[in-house]
Amino acid sequence: MKDDPAATLDTLLKTRHSCRAFRADPVPDAVIEQITTSAARVPSWCNAQPWQVIVTRAPETDRFRDALFAAATSQPPKPDLEWPRQYAGVYKERRRTCGFQLYDSLGIPKEDRAATQAQMLENYRLFGAPHVAIITTEADLGPYGAMDSGGFVSLFTLAAQARGVASIPQAAVAAQAPFLRDWFAIPEERHILCAISFGYADPDHPANAFRTERAPLSEILDWRG
Repeated sequence: MKDDPAATLDTLLKTRHSCRAFRADPVPDAVIEQITTSAARVPSWCNAQPWQVIVTRAPETDRFRDALFAAATSQPPKPDLEWPRQYAGVYKERRRTCGFQLYDSLGIPKEDRAATQAQMLENYRLFGAPHVAIITTEADLGPYGAMDSGGFVSLFTLAAQARGVASIPQAAVAAQAPFLRDWFAIPEERHILCAISFGYADPDHPANAFRTERAPLSEILDWRG
């Protein structure tokens, strides 16, 4: 029986999740190259392919992790791209639900601000991942370059999932854009969009015990005609 491509894609989409606890085992270079090659097949406007990817290996990941945490806990955020003005209505509810699911899985009471803040700061420890990818785009390409690169990020996570590698895209890391620019010698003409921490998931960690919800089709699809 031939494989059903649609079923394979649906399985990847349903099993992929944002991993918040990783094992220390490194991913082989060849697998990382395969993931990146697959992700680079995503379409882009005029085939500009504006994404570039910096990937760390051990021990560089640990050096970066420690320095990033120190920066994030000592200086205000300054992302290259403007942060969302607000989360309102259904977007606020979805955001709150995701956060509450995470805190519930970790046994953190919603009113425990210190514990929730400590968990948020785990973003800057890369959730213990052995690798991080820093995604940048050409600034001159504006929002469309960022949009094209967002497609690359999505496909990177699916290509990783297909190879048994867990991941989590992290906008929080991009909040420290000046630090990242200095650390990795990223030129000013490139915008820092996000990070993707990745590696092999720790299946026993409670942070990996929940899955986020998805909006029903009625909230997404608007038929006309």
